[in-house]
Amino acid sequence: MSTLKLNKSPTTTDQARQKTVRRLSPELRDRTKPPAKKEVHAEVQPDTGTQAQAPRKDKVFKDKEPRKSAGKSSHVGGRPSANRSGAGRSEKPRDKDRPYVAKTADRPPARRPAPTEADADLQPRLSKVMADRGLCSRREADDWIVNGWVKVNGEIIETLGTRIDPDAEIVISTYAKEHQAETVTILLHKPVGYVSGQAEDGYEPAVVLFNPDNQWSEDSSGIEFKRGHLRGLAPAGRLDIDSTGLLVLTQDGRVARKLIGDDSNVEKEYLVRVEGQLSNNGLALLNHGLSLDGVQLRPAKVSWQNEDQLRFVLREGRKRQIRRMCELVGLHVVGLKRIRIGSINLGKLPPGQWRYLGTHERF
Repeated sequence: MSTLKLNKSPTTTDQARQKTVRRLSPELRDRTKPPAKKEVHAEVQPDTGTQAQAPRKDKVFKDKEPRKSAGKSSHVGGRPSANRSGAGRSEKPRDKDRPYVAKTADRPPARRPAPTEADADLQPRLSKVMADRGLCSRREADDWIVNGWVKVNGEIIETLGTRIDPDAEIVISTYAKEHQAETVTILLHKPVGYVSGQAEDGYEPAVVLFNPDNQWSEDSSGIEFKRGHLRGLAPAGRLDIDSTGLLVLTQDGRVARKLIGDDSNVEKEYLVRVEGQLSNNGLALLNHGLSLDGVQLRPAKVSWQNEDQLRFVLREGRKRQIRRMCELVGLHVVGLKRIRIGSINLGKLPPGQWRYLGTHERF
């Protein structure tokens, strides 16, 4: 049995670093121990002690991974190269200028973009949202906001004109509700010669008639007159200076919105004395078919009460509407009196006198 010859006295540094190996011939392999896994051995010539040539690539074990060379890879993106033979070819390296595209798992969850200034300008004002929800009028809303009585999504808002999400949560302080509960509404029989709102052309506003001396003796509301009831009292609707009848003045924004809001649908009834000759289809046009200032009027209910008096029932209140409607069909108004608003009638209330709207009364 032959033995492995080793060069025990190397003459060069490279020879000193060589390790002792055994031949690969089957008869010389030690069968008592398994061979090293996936290891390639180098041979030493028995006579000269020099290192044998490295095995060819085709002699490498099939299950051994090929050595990776710098700057080259046999796999691109985790997939095997199309060049399976690996002979003389290398994969094209990744283009460094190409942007990296994250996998789905690497991408962060989608987030809702923050609102821009343009989006904020499209949102409604807080006072409008409060009025639209029927909480109060816009004037009341402004007062409540300034007093710090309004919370939006848990935050107190004290700046007028603040814009909010239409679906935001709005909480009203009990102070505002108590203040609103103390508000009053006045029913006044306005005589000719008074204007409904601010004084104009030397004519006094109808609110000057609101004093204890002019309170109707048959007022059954049980509300005691207070000077504080004058604060913020405003007309909810109007009557021309030449017209008479029921005029509502109120501190309650909810009442004002219901009577004169853009979406108001409350009926208002008038008795109108007229002169002139009504056109052939004039009555039909008064009921529906007329336009003022290029805007189609809502359908009305117009009928004769007697030979010189018409009864009007309207659901809108354009400026001098009834007088202008009558002129379009050949009639001239010589007297106009409002006798009802919603379910509240003027009744026996004398001209120039007023009474409180009772707690049980609703428009």
